[in-house]
Amino acid sequence: MSAHAEIENQSRSIASVERAMDVLLLFGRTTRPDLGVTEIATELDLTKAAVHRILTALRSRELIALDPTTRRYSLGHAAIALGRAHMARTDLRAMAGPELRRLSAQTEETATLSVRRGDTRLYVEQAVPAQELRMEVSLGIPYPLHAGSSSKAILAFLREEEVAVYLERHKLDALTARTITEPGKLLAELASVRRRGYATSLGERQDGAASIAAPIFDHDGLVIAAISVSGPGSRFKPRMREAVRPLLEAAARLSARLGYQA
Repeated sequence: MSAHAEIENQSRSIASVERAMDVLLLFGRTTRPDLGVTEIATELDLTKAAVHRILTALRSRELIALDPTTRRYSLGHAAIALGRAHMARTDLRAMAGPELRRLSAQTEETATLSVRRGDTRLYVEQAVPAQELRMEVSLGIPYPLHAGSSSKAILAFLREEEVAVYLERHKLDALTARTITEPGKLLAELASVRRRGYATSLGERQDGAASIAAPIFDHDGLVIAAISVSGPGSRFKPRMREAVRPLLEAAARLSARLGYQA
């Protein structure tokens, strides 16, 4: 084979790989559960014959799956395994660091990251402002899911049956005089949190503190963490509304990086 012919073969091979990658990426970014050959061909400006060849190759490696009834395609086991392997290596704490620092600078209060651990949640990172009087949290200490804004931001977005099990398993102990301890009131509060998209707390976990928190979702749409802004109640309570927008934007960016699609 001549050098020129070899170069042409290599170019064709590279082009084939690029088209296959384009098909996989299309499945990754679409909001539809599955795609048909015509849709793929139209979206990527390919012939149906080319799409069929690509899908056949991807199916052989279980990167794409075919529903024999509908003749439509979706991501296969191998593609999903790759995604989960990437997510398993994602360090949420490191990822959230820049967001926490930006949020703290925007609000001039303490920004925190909490993760769920079973029926509890714990602080794993924080960014504090250059304020002489400020809130600082203890990292790694478990707190119940019914007390405080970060806890309620997680509990409110769990599945209904998970919330019911939590209420069955745990007495709603009071951490302060403001902690919600009645199941009916807590359920009403969680419904409000879901409507707003964020939770608030005025001294529910710690006396004298005010906080606001939003949930962080993973690629499966499951709530796994919460990001919050907190400060001394006397200073932050009148300014909590101002913190809503930057808080929700930070939570949305982190969720998106984890693969969540709203």
